[in-house]
Amino acid sequence: MSRRCQLTGREPGFGKNVSHSHVRTNRRFDPNIQDKRYWLPGEGRYVRLTLSTKAIKTVDRDGIESVVARLRAAGEKV
Repeated sequence: MSRRCQLTGREPGFGKNVSHSHVRTNRRFDPNIQDKRYWLPGEGRYVRLTLSTKAIKTVDRDGIESVVARLRAAGEKV
């Protein structure tokens, strides 16, 4: 599974762990990505989206129809 949100485009960020002795090692900040299935009433089918939890709240607020229209306008295959 790609660690990328289809709606917001969130991807892993990279940084450093800093220990008590101040030794820096590489680390990765992963976004909270979930596979979510939504019923699309206009098409009479389910769509499966890979979304961050912030994007799930956006879908809850705006509605799945408008979100799918926005994804298709951006060239995303849904």
